[in-house]
Amino acid sequence: MIKGTSLGFWALLGLFGAFIAAGLGATYYMEHNGHWVTGMNNAVVWGMPHVFAVFLIVAASGALNVSSIATVFGRAMYKPLGRLSNVLAITLLIGGLSVLVLDLGRPDRLIVAMTKYNFKSIFAWNIILYNGFLLVVGIYLWTLMEKKMNRFSKAAGTAAFIWRLVLTTGTGSIFGFLVARQGYDAAIMAPMFIIMSFAYGLAFYLVFLIASYKLTGRELGDAVVNRLKNLLGVFVAAALYFVAVHHLTNLYITEHHGFEAFILRGDNGGGIYSRVFWIDQVLLGSIVPMIILFTALSKSRAMVVAASVLVILGGLAQMYVTIVGGQAYPMTLFPGWEISSSFGDGQTATYSPSKWEVMLGMAGIAITLAATTFAIKVLPLLPESLADKVADPHHKAG
Repeated sequence: MIKGTSLGFWALLGLFGAFIAAGLGATYYMEHNGHWVTGMNNAVVWGMPHVFAVFLIVAASGALNVSSIATVFGRAMYKPLGRLSNVLAITLLIGGLSVLVLDLGRPDRLIVAMTKYNFKSIFAWNIILYNGFLLVVGIYLWTLMEKKMNRFSKAAGTAAFIWRLVLTTGTGSIFGFLVARQGYDAAIMAPMFIIMSFAYGLAFYLVFLIASYKLTGRELGDAVVNRLKNLLGVFVAAALYFVAVHHLTNLYITEHHGFEAFILRGDNGGGIYSRVFWIDQVLLGSIVPMIILFTALSKSRAMVVAASVLVILGGLAQMYVTIVGGQAYPMTLFPGWEISSSFGDGQTATYSPSKWEVMLGMAGIAITLAATTFAIKVLPLLPESLADKVADPHHKAG
């Protein structure tokens, strides 16, 4: 059993700290030697750090789901789970933004982005959305934790619910507005990112909830776990549906046929992205978790955690295919013409993630885990018991 003062607790924080230190070391190495030591290049300017960062930012929005269901939609069973939901949403966003800031090359230039806004840029809007999310969710958490502020929790929760939808719409629109890239340029990107956030955030929440109660020796009943795992299965199915609609729509539009062949069949050097899409994203990240969550396999807590971890890994795979695959496919500069130049126009870009990029991305996840773990120690985020007789309003003794 791990308590806030036990050796196991500090060992866990030490493990997360080691990943964070490795990420900081990787950042120093990349900034000291230049980004040529990474796999990124002039064609693929968003690499693995951006895959991790965007994934964590999207998951942050979804992590707020549990709290929103309790406050906005009035589901009593979810009310005791709301505090952890808020904290996890904040720490996931901080973890994602930490990766972005450390990968800027000149982190101090962030001050320019925060003080001089170009409102035609979706990136400028996202600066406002991210900071606003931290503020709104922080206030929402305050209304949940301070008894005299409880009467404002519904209003704060509604504001946070709307803000997180706008935030994820903005993140998806980063790609939907990039009309020059055949892999992006789709209005469905915004709603697809919203439903993906539901799945990724809830997967993180489930892993953290089950692990926290297991490690601290508290009782977690089946009623809560069953509700959350069923909800996760629905979100995963919905996300897969949107992915299918996205690709089917592109197959209907002639200008996107080349990119779809690149991703779905591996044509034109897209083999790695095709394999990541079909094996990691669709099979292991969606279909296998749904099989676990919707069958008797989900009676095992270990299998529910395994399904949640697969959803997280599948989400990273989806971000990799979307972000890196979308850049690797050559831009169509002159439709109907073949283009070649010494610069590499018309050719599929090559990209191999370096260990430095992966270390930085893993540090973002470690920041989230460390911050949430420490928050559980210093704040009353977890009820002492979530046994069925406590959490389930419909529970019948005996």
